[in-house]
Amino acid sequence: MSFSTDTPAFTLHRGTRPLLVSMPHVGTHLPASVSQRLTAEARTVPDTDWHLERLYDFARELGASVLAATHSRYVVDLNRPPDNANLYPGQDTTGLCPVDTFDKTPVYADGSHCPDDAEIAARRDAIWRPYHEALAAELARLKAEHGTIALWDAHSIRSVLPRFFEGRLPDFNLGTANGESCDATLANQLLEQASAVPGHTAVLNGRFKGGYITRQYGKPRDGVHAVQLELSQCAYMSEVFPFAYDEARASALQPALRAMLATVLEFVESR
Repeated sequence: MSFSTDTPAFTLHRGTRPLLVSMPHVGTHLPASVSQRLTAEARTVPDTDWHLERLYDFARELGASVLAATHSRYVVDLNRPPDNANLYPGQDTTGLCPVDTFDKTPVYADGSHCPDDAEIAARRDAIWRPYHEALAAELARLKAEHGTIALWDAHSIRSVLPRFFEGRLPDFNLGTANGESCDATLANQLLEQASAVPGHTAVLNGRFKGGYITRQYGKPRDGVHAVQLELSQCAYMSEVFPFAYDEARASALQPALRAMLATVLEFVESR
């Protein structure tokens, strides 16, 4: 089975310094073959990591490469393993091709319209694979040029989601796969910076420890340090439809994000 889409799987800006910022969940595109089968709610793609390209608009100024998804995670989730294995055993998660939203409402208007194994494989080949090939190739390019490099996997999520965690999520949720994907010194520096942001909270390797991308590509012993940051969306936007960007809150947050990326660059460039 083939899967048709008229939109490339990603956009890539190639930077000049040893940092790649990956944004696997910013995509909102729904090919017609998918969109026509979705519920009205799902067509608004509520589980998108909204506005991250705008929030991180300084990344290019810092010299970082930026890889951003174009398709909605409802088409295929780029931060899940290709075999759809659960990254958090024993905990509820959504899959490679989600059939329900974060609120556990159906994505497809009719259960019979859910993708079968052949369609899932076709979506993976058409969108997931090109994104990861581009990610791996860009990391390889940067490593060849700089030796030691970093991968920043940028995410955001609603601050209250009972399906996944109790209570309200901290504002900065740093993940390094329990220390496996990034040097501990760098991770603790980032946690210290995030914890010092006035009016905000932070945690390292809490509910979100890093998804497939962080775990797959972070290899500190080989000079690749990967960090996932899951931002609480209330820190920079409205969490209800139409999910508007909040300029005041975002502007207050951006200096902290810029400083954290600068810390990452300083760390890897000193190696």
